[in-house]
Amino acid sequence: MQLDPDDERILAGEFGETRQQMMELLVGLGTVYGAERFVPIASAQVSGASYKTIGEWGLEWLSSLDARAVVPAVLNPVGMDLERWQEMGIDPAFAKKQEQVVAVYRRLGIRLECTCTPYYLSLTGYGDHLAWSESSAVCYANSAIGARTNREGGPTALAAALVGKTPYYGLHLVENRKPTVVVRVEGAPPSPDAGWYGALGVIAGRQVGSRIPFFSGIRPTRDGLKSLGAAMAATGAVALFHVDRITPEARVFSYDLGGLEAITVGSDEVAAAWSGIPVDAVAIGCPHCSGEELGLIASLLEGKRVTKPLYVFAARRVIREHPREVAVIERSGARVYADTCMVVSPAFERYGAVMTSSGKASVYLPSLCGGAARLGTVEECVAEATS
Repeated sequence: MQLDPDDERILAGEFGETRQQMMELLVGLGTVYGAERFVPIASAQVSGASYKTIGEWGLEWLSSLDARAVVPAVLNPVGMDLERWQEMGIDPAFAKKQEQVVAVYRRLGIRLECTCTPYYLSLTGYGDHLAWSESSAVCYANSAIGARTNREGGPTALAAALVGKTPYYGLHLVENRKPTVVVRVEGAPPSPDAGWYGALGVIAGRQVGSRIPFFSGIRPTRDGLKSLGAAMAATGAVALFHVDRITPEARVFSYDLGGLEAITVGSDEVAAAWSGIPVDAVAIGCPHCSGEELGLIASLLEGKRVTKPLYVFAARRVIREHPREVAVIERSGARVYADTCMVVSPAFERYGAVMTSSGKASVYLPSLCGGAARLGTVEECVAEATS
């Protein structure tokens, strides 16, 4: 790789052992993928934040680092709401370890937003180069915003935050962002909600794998794009997709789709993702809810009371910016939590089955929390929680 003088100085250890280690990691990554140089990044988003997923060894490694982020950087969701963890039923021993993880990231200069939706924090724009690690955030940034980021691992995203650069390869290059498969959706309902797009993502992701799909036959909102990409990132390894006349690069570039494999997904296949199993709890907000989604949930809960646990997850800033909607939701007996979600929190290990509007969560809940998952629309989730 071609390194500039500052890169060489970091690699030589002039800026401390931690930055030297981080540069060695990034140079190794770039070498493996054939990057010729680094590119400065506008922001980083760091995973490996929940003590449930990183454990004692991860905490020990993080604690050994001594540097601070040189670009805006935010943290992925942790294992609990940092202010209301007792209310969630989190074990105090787990909470103590989680607080230690958070303290280390604070010392490293990572902003403790603890969200999988950093794009709600106005950190990025079209064409920005990023080093983001959470799969749904990566997919949204590339697809809905037109920013450029590879799907970083937690350590490489942290390294990029501490150095301010990432290797210039993969989805940072325009030529690597072209569609490689076409997905034609037939029979989409007139106004499908984010839950429907999550189910579509589950179906499409299994067929697309790691390719870059170009969708036709759908017109998703921002929340629909978020849910579609999150589910495809979970069932496949999709980090970028295009939607005809909707996503920015599909509007900017004229892609030649001739010769590409075409997959057809019908509304009946999407409906087959729904099930009717009984559930113990309901969870919405994976990825974290937008303000619009909080408003929808509040409208559905107005004047009602929940009869089984209903959890809603959103970034703390989004929660603070929507006090009326949050108040309506919590008056019903539901709870709106920040910093965490149903996938990374041990709180959900006590439920045998959970209903969710998230295609992503429907994939990860069984493996990470040990329970069954039932997928439905937001309306169906609220109806289940209040029936």
